Amino acid sequence: MRQYLDLLEDIKQNGVKKSDRTGTGTISVFGRQLRFDLSQGFPLLTTKKMFLRGIIHELIWFLKGSTNIKYLVDNDVHIWDEWPYKHYLQAQDKTVAQTSSDEWQKGIAEFTERIKNDKAFAKKWGELGPVYGYQWRHWQTPDGREIDQIAKAIENIKAAKSDPFHRDSRRIIVSAWNVADIEAMNKAGLPPCHLLFQFYVSQGKLSCQMYQRSADTFLGVPFNIASYSLLTMMMAQVTGLKPGDFVHTYGDTHLYLNHLKQVDEQLSRRPRPLPTMKLNPKIKKIEDFTIDDFELIGYDPHPAIWAPIAV
Repeated sequence: MRQYLDLLEDIKQNGVKKSDRTGTGTISVFGRQLRFDLSQGFPLLTTKKMFLRGIIHELIWFLKGSTNIKYLVDNDVHIWDEWPYKHYLQAQDKTVAQTSSDEWQKGIAEFTERIKNDKAFAKKWGELGPVYGYQWRHWQTPDGREIDQIAKAIENIKAAKSDPFHRDSRRIIVSAWNVADIEAMNKAGLPPCHLLFQFYVSQGKLSCQMYQRSADTFLGVPFNIASYSLLTMMMAQVTGLKPGDFVHTYGDTHLYLNHLKQVDEQLSRRPRPLPTMKLNPKIKKIEDFTIDDFELIGYDPHPAIWAPIAV
């Protein structure tokens, strides 16, 4: 994962200061790319401990087509809590405190407890709108049809193994950037950052490239690398292929100004060998994966580094 640390250094050295939606401020570069050969190990950051259980549950949540945080909260995963909580406060005309404050921490804990235990409250306030999972699995067409993009991608990948027309297809694409739904996504969640990914079949291997319009490089990008690498492995397994490369392409690639000390700490650490991820070989359908079907072997990271999330 030296290339990830090089990206942090690149932003520090070449980034320009920019304002942003959250008011936090960033230093930013535009247009970068990392590539991971999944046969060489699972690209889970070792210079800080990663919350793998949260990464897996979020991916399962996407693949379920779900858009309500209750599944995540029920599984003690809180990576999406801030946006619906902020929306809830604004809808009640309440003050939105700093995310690092005791007031925010106490309030969001009470909010998520209600999400967990009050179904009616969760249905109203835990809903993010038509975000990732909805677009992946329930894309609505103008004539009222629904498209399951993941199922379609699996169908096309399987066809690519034997059908000359599909073998070299350049159309195995899943998009979350539904322009008609951006405003609705913005209400309690946010428009997709990782907005489009494409699969590529060659020599019995499945590769994936993802385009990310906005990359929170310290907090979000390590999650995204692991999540899409895992998705590539899962899609390869259910289509009878081996994992190839995961290619991660970025638009606005930034560090928040309140993450710079944490970045320096991370850059002072030496990467350790990558772990190995094993999937339950019995799983043949993408919908059948559960948290128990993943085994990470040989993960020896440095301690976690806390940083506030910008909402």
